[in-house]
Amino acid sequence: MKKTELTYRIIHAVFYSLSLLPFRILYIFSDIAYLVVYYVVRYRRRLVRSNLTSAFPEKSEKEIRRIEKRFYHFLCDYLNETIKLLSISSDELLRHIEFRNVEQLEESFDRGQPCAAILGHYGNWEWLSATGLAMKRHKEAVMGLIYHPLYSSQAFDRLFLDIRQSMGGVCIERRDILRKLVEYKRENRMSLFGYIADQSPKWMNIHLWLDFLNHDTPVFTGAERIMRKMKNTVFYVDMQRTSRGHYVCTFRKLTDKPQEMEEFEITRRFFAMLEQSIRKNPEVYLWTHNRWKRTHEEYDRRMKEKEEHEKTE
Repeated sequence: MKKTELTYRIIHAVFYSLSLLPFRILYIFSDIAYLVVYYVVRYRRRLVRSNLTSAFPEKSEKEIRRIEKRFYHFLCDYLNETIKLLSISSDELLRHIEFRNVEQLEESFDRGQPCAAILGHYGNWEWLSATGLAMKRHKEAVMGLIYHPLYSSQAFDRLFLDIRQSMGGVCIERRDILRKLVEYKRENRMSLFGYIADQSPKWMNIHLWLDFLNHDTPVFTGAERIMRKMKNTVFYVDMQRTSRGHYVCTFRKLTDKPQEMEEFEITRRFFAMLEQSIRKNPEVYLWTHNRWKRTHEEYDRRMKEKEEHEKTE
C-alpha cells in the first residue's frame, strides 16, 4: 500500500470516528478549540482584527472584539459541523438546515433550464451540498460544487471530497466546469452548481472593482461569464444561522435571463446582497482570508508596466 493511501485511510478513520459523536459533544470540542485557537495559537488574529476594523469603521473597539470572538467560536463550530457530514444521515441533517424557495429551482428545471447558485464564504457553505435532499420532483438533478484541489496534501484533498460529496453532490475542478456543464446540457440533465465568488482574483484576472465592506475590492467575475454562457437561472444563496447548528438557506432569484443583463450586473448584485447578509450577522463570515491584499494602486502600476513591456517587444 502506498504511503499516500495509508495516510488517507488513517485520516479518514480518525475524522469519521469524530463525526459519529453527537452534536452536543462536538460543540464541547468547539468550545475547547476556541480557547486554544483564539487565546493560545492566536490564529490570524491580527488579520481578522484589521479586516473587521476596516470593514466596520462605525463600530467601537468593544463591538469589534465581540464580533471577533464570536467569529472564532463560529469557525470552530463550522469545522466540527463539516466533519459531521462524513456520517450524518440525510434526515438528521435536514433537521439542522432548512432550504427555502427550492420550488423555484424545480420550476426552472421544468422549463429545461439549469441553475447556478452564487454565494460567499458565509454561514456553513459546506452544508449546501445537501440541497438535493430538499428536491421534490427533480431528485435526479446534478447538485455540484466547483472546488480547488488541495495540492499540498492528497490525503486531505480526498477527505474533503468525501465530505463534500457525502450528500450525493459532485465536485468539479474549476478548469473542468464549463466542459462538464456543456456535457450535462447535451445529455439534457438538469444541474445546480454553486459558485463561491468572493475570492481574490489573480492580478491578470481582475476586470472589475467594487465597493465592498468599505473597501475598493477586486472581484471574481468568472462565475458570471459561465452563467451567461450557459443561460442559467441564477440564484443568490442567503444562508442565515438561526441558532448553534441550525441554518436557513434561502435561494433568492437574481435572473433567469443572465445573457440579457448588462455585463457584471450579476456580480454587482451578488456583492450588494452578500454585504447585506454580512452586516446582519458578521460573525459567520470568513474573516481569516486576506481579502483586501490587492490594491487598486498596485493594479494600475502593474497594468502600466505590462503595457510598457508589450510596447517594447
